[in-house]
Amino acid sequence: MKRTWTKAVVVALSCMMTFMLAACGGGGGESADAGGNTLKVGVIGPFTGPAAIYGNAVKNGAELAVKEINEANPDGVQIEMLSQDDEHDAEKSVNAFNKLMDDGMQVLVGPTTSAPATAVATEADTKRVFMLTPSGSDPNVVDGHDNAFQLCFSDPNQGTKSAEYMAANFADAKVGVIYKNDDPYSTGIYNKFKSEWEAQGKKVVADATFSEGVTDFSAQLTKMKDAGADLVFLPIYYDAASTILKQANDMGYAPKFFGCDGMDGILAMEGFDTKLAEGLMLLTPFTPYSEDEKSKAFTEAYQAAYNEVPIQFAADAYDCVYAVYDAFAKTGLNTDATADEICEEMITVFTGDFTASGITGESMKWAANGEVEKEPKVCAIEDGKYVEK
Repeated sequence: MKRTWTKAVVVALSCMMTFMLAACGGGGGESADAGGNTLKVGVIGPFTGPAAIYGNAVKNGAELAVKEINEANPDGVQIEMLSQDDEHDAEKSVNAFNKLMDDGMQVLVGPTTSAPATAVATEADTKRVFMLTPSGSDPNVVDGHDNAFQLCFSDPNQGTKSAEYMAANFADAKVGVIYKNDDPYSTGIYNKFKSEWEAQGKKVVADATFSEGVTDFSAQLTKMKDAGADLVFLPIYYDAASTILKQANDMGYAPKFFGCDGMDGILAMEGFDTKLAEGLMLLTPFTPYSEDEKSKAFTEAYQAAYNEVPIQFAADAYDCVYAVYDAFAKTGLNTDATADEICEEMITVFTGDFTASGITGESMKWAANGEVEKEPKVCAIEDGKYVEK
């Protein structure tokens, strides 16, 4: 029952070319009639609201994986995908979790964003439900919870990798940082980045912060410009970054900008002039323009199903579902097992010698603290596309 990637590529391409529009279309079809041999997997994310680009990408990526698995294994374990919108709100995410539990959820893929994922991890721990978040990167999501695991890079890991890449490729750069001081994602990355940067004998020439609701970044950008920063690190989400890029352009300030995984989605942002992002670099586990066979197959299947280019969050969720499916096969359990029974066995698998090779990482392994071990990619936006560097 263990999936190999050769099989996955064939399935994805076959699905795309022969029946994607019918079987893998964007509407409905999340459940499968599995004759009782069904594993119920929940997905939680912001399907509406300002973070919806992330939540819907996660939902679509997970849905695509479910359809591929069910089509490829008609006589084996099937997956029924249950989903709930949390609007990027911690309290609503806990409510969504409880609703999914009422619906019979056995394993959780999610939540999508860090604050909801942190809140749900506590609830899932109490009720002993295994959760694998595709994109909840705050270390607090998994801290103290043996049932919670991350498929995404943790925030500190992104800070470390960003500092290492800049030191290797922009050794003489004068680096400034603009970060969001009321966001654990942003502050977590920044704090680790700064410590790693300084450990290499370098310094941040200027740092500037902002909080929720700020739309005028002229003071922050002026501080960067006056300090001579020719590389500005933006460990923030794409919505604020899009405004920063526009205002920097308006004031004639053109440093190299560098972001992390929260930057992914900026090219799909409605009303944003993508030319403003030309040259922007970002740390990511996935690029839809990769020549890698697995990534190409996923991107083509995703575009055929949803009529859009997938972002990293979709790829993470896709890998999450396959990892859950493969790990469940290793538990030796039947699908009539309870959520708590599945949880204990899944923990044993994930903290053992289990590895998952997907489109966001080869031979991914999990530490006992729930963090994943894999290498990021660094991409630059060139001519409206992500190009690996």
